[in-house]
Amino acid sequence: QVQLVESGGGLVQPGGSLRLSCAASGRIFSITIMGWYRQDPGKQRDLVATITSGGTTNYADSVKGRFTISRDNTKNTVYLQMNSLKPEDTAVYYCNYRRASDSVGYWGQGTQVTVSS
Repeated sequence: QVQLVESGGGLVQPGGSLRLSCAASGRIFSITIMGWYRQDPGKQRDLVATITSGGTTNYADSVKGRFTISRDNTKNTVYLQMNSLKPEDTAVYYCNYRRASDSVGYWGQGTQVTVSS
């Protein structure tokens, strides 16, 4: 089993910044993909960004140039730096952790991000 603990959500004004963190513990694999997804009520969970244990990143078009994903493999932690936030970024953000060879993985409990004036 893998446990994921997220932190860093909150309320921010448009144009502001937030940094999300997600720490993995338990059964840690050596080659993994960690990522962030977000979900609005009644909608599907969408990809925000992913990063492999080797540092290869992937972003949704809607966040390119504004969000940066990074990870610290020594701490099994992934970060999401969110800048120039927009009201449409409002959602519950979920951390995901999976082995690179798997199609599904483990989910965090979610952290609310609200962008509003």
